[in-house]
Amino acid sequence: MNWQAIRAIYSFEMARFWRTAMQSILAPVISTSLYFVVFGAAIGSRLNVVDGVPYGLFIVPGLVMLSLLTQSIANASFGIYFPRFAGTIYEILSAPISPVEVVLGYVGAAASKSIVIGLIILATSALFVPLRIEHPVWMVAFLLLTALTFSLFGFVIGLWADGFEKLQLVPLLIVTPLTFLGGSFYAIEMLPPFWRAVSLFNPVVYLISGFRWSFFGKADVSLGVSVAMTLLFLAICLGLVTWMFRTGYRLKS
Repeated sequence: MNWQAIRAIYSFEMARFWRTAMQSILAPVISTSLYFVVFGAAIGSRLNVVDGVPYGLFIVPGLVMLSLLTQSIANASFGIYFPRFAGTIYEILSAPISPVEVVLGYVGAAASKSIVIGLIILATSALFVPLRIEHPVWMVAFLLLTALTFSLFGFVIGLWADGFEKLQLVPLLIVTPLTFLGGSFYAIEMLPPFWRAVSLFNPVVYLISGFRWSFFGKADVSLGVSVAMTLLFLAICLGLVTWMFRTGYRLKS
């Protein structure tokens, strides 16, 4: 394993993140504050408790997951797409570095960035509500697993996209709606039976449900199902990345 090459890619991507730290950190803090103002104050005044949890506290896991998913995809997809766009991908392809090491460098950096932002959002949430985490080990496990899974998914999108429009297509038109419809701001049990059944086909439901369980010990689906679905999506993303590297899919275009 060429750890020096992995460290070089990782350090380069993290340096780019810290160069725009004000934008990267200030934006999620402002957006989180606005969510608490709109959902916590406006809706929370009419919907005080959800599943035995104060509404302002109930939406915290959903807010963290919303940012974690979008940031993981955005960081990983842009990280691998921009070298292809600028032509510097040839430096990586000609270097003595394997596909596994390339993935570790880019995906590791993207996951690190999204975890930092997720922790910042948690800290911001603590300013609005008395934050409590009943299962901190599981919370960290879901945080790491989700960041890694969706960073891999973003890496796949970065290899698939042949333009900046496609780079934003999946996150804006698919992932963000699925996150909002995945129980970020409400419990699945609040839905009518038909829509509750439809929601179970949304993979984001299982991520948010497991993450919320780590906070309150309550969830829409069981912990085992949430973990299994997350691992399944991780395996699918790993399979896609492996296939793309083996076939050289759009690496040079």
